[in-house]
Amino acid sequence: MGNSQHQRWFFIRTCSTCCRWQNRGVDNEQGVGAHEPSAAQQLRSESWALWLGLGSTIFGTMVGLIGFSDYRPDLAGYQSVGVYAAVLAGLTAATGSVLGYQRFLVVEQNWLQEFPRYRQIINLAALVLIHASISVMAMIITFRIFQDAFLGLSVDKYAGSLMVGISAGIAGYIALLSVSRITAQSLSGLLAVFLVTGVFISMLATQNPYWWQSMFSTLGTRAAGSTSAWTFNLTLVIAGLVLSTLTGFIVRNLQLLANIFDSFADTQGKPRPRFIRPRPHVVSVCLLGLGVCVIGIGLVPVSISAPVHSTIVKIAAGFIVVLLLGAALWLPGFPWVFHLLSFACFLGLVGAALLWQPLAYYNLTAFELAVVGIVFGWLIVFIRTTAAALAVKQKALTDLRVIAGEAEAEVSG
Repeated sequence: MGNSQHQRWFFIRTCSTCCRWQNRGVDNEQGVGAHEPSAAQQLRSESWALWLGLGSTIFGTMVGLIGFSDYRPDLAGYQSVGVYAAVLAGLTAATGSVLGYQRFLVVEQNWLQEFPRYRQIINLAALVLIHASISVMAMIITFRIFQDAFLGLSVDKYAGSLMVGISAGIAGYIALLSVSRITAQSLSGLLAVFLVTGVFISMLATQNPYWWQSMFSTLGTRAAGSTSAWTFNLTLVIAGLVLSTLTGFIVRNLQLLANIFDSFADTQGKPRPRFIRPRPHVVSVCLLGLGVCVIGIGLVPVSISAPVHSTIVKIAAGFIVVLLLGAALWLPGFPWVFHLLSFACFLGLVGAALLWQPLAYYNLTAFELAVVGIVFGWLIVFIRTTAAALAVKQKALTDLRVIAGEAEAEVSG
């Protein structure tokens, strides 16, 4: 065998060996394509969701008939249709979330079972809480809007019970399907909806109409009233738990991306990159740290301990800065425009801080709103870019497998 033919043979064997290894390492770890449930699983989850919706509708209607047996309920307010619907919707959404997680999500994405037991419990709790909370808030807001639209309207026990049953059925149906098909993108959308809704309800419920002259954290204090404080602080705690679960999905994609980077280096006979490579652990530490800080902000309102509250906020800011400034190091392979966006977001945070102090263009509330908007916008773009980058790299690896297979077949022939 000549030298050139020997080199060609060596390259082909290296490619095919690496491709077989990558097929075990990436395909079995369930990449981007595995986030989409199979047709059979989709049909099963749809069937389970329909049965849960039907059962919840019947159960909710029966509860309404018992609860409204001796009076005509209003659509909103004390002992109203809205209150019953919110409670039943929260319960059925929690039930649907548990079923969706146990029966479908961990089956399709079995890497979730690789977490320690406590992380699995946190993941399940986060999904249950966010779906139940969104269902409760949606019912309260919906029935309040209808009550204000039809001022003075009350309904008989049959109509009220049917409304409660339908609300419970819809909540259970949607929650089961949502959890069974959850992805990083869908979970980030739920988190955004939950945060915005929870904070707005806290704003509307506050007893201090001038809270905005201080800062957002004022909503979590006793001065804002118990309803506002509990809503605001609980929203932050649940959001922190959901962020920890969201981190698992994000880091999973980054780990697959890092594996593909190593595979390409092995294929080309080059050493694996040591410095400029995806850093899932760095991203994981920063996002988990940010989630813990959000929980801490909710558990320690500024009225309880202002120094501790401020320290937690500063630590959270540190995690954000590390993510933004180090994006080019932690996330190679992403489009350069993403890294430009990351740096622009950092400059935006700096500019927002300067507009607050020393320029005094606006107050602390506006600054906090700007920070949340910038960080959440970057996080959503980050999640979408990660999914797209992983899909591109997996396609390139698939093409390499095809080329290697054809070349090996040519040599064998």
